[in-house]
This record gives sequence, C-alpha cells and structure tokens, in this order.
Amino acid sequence: MLDDRESLLRRLHEMRSEHRDLDTVIARLSDSLTDQLQVQRLKKRKLKLKDEITWLESRLLPDIIA
Repeated sequence: MLDDRESLLRRLHEMRSEHRDLDTVIARLSDSLTDQLQVQRLKKRKLKLKDEITWLESRLLPDIIA
C-alpha cells in the first residue's frame, strides 16, 4: 500500500509539473500568433491533465464517513 501511495504521489507531482509547463508554453505560443491548432492541442492536453490530477488526488484522500 505504501509503495502504491508513493507511486501515485510521484505521478501526481509529474503531472502537476507538466501542467505548469504547459501554462508557460501556451502563454508563449499565444503571444506570438503561431499555429493556433497547436495551441488548441496543448490546451486540450492541459485539460486532460487537470482531470487526471483531480482523479489522482481523490484516490489519495481517505474516504470520509459522514
């Protein structure tokens, strides 16, 4: 269980890092009127990453019995 949690945390860290990197790339490309299709693809990847991050975070939180 501990190894599984550590691997999830490691993956979560990697995904958050990629998400931040995409912010930078998208901002840079948006400023320079480049290929808008590429910008759209990057934004789509960023949204997918955000969904995966949210899913992983929910897996890491313990179930709360109300």
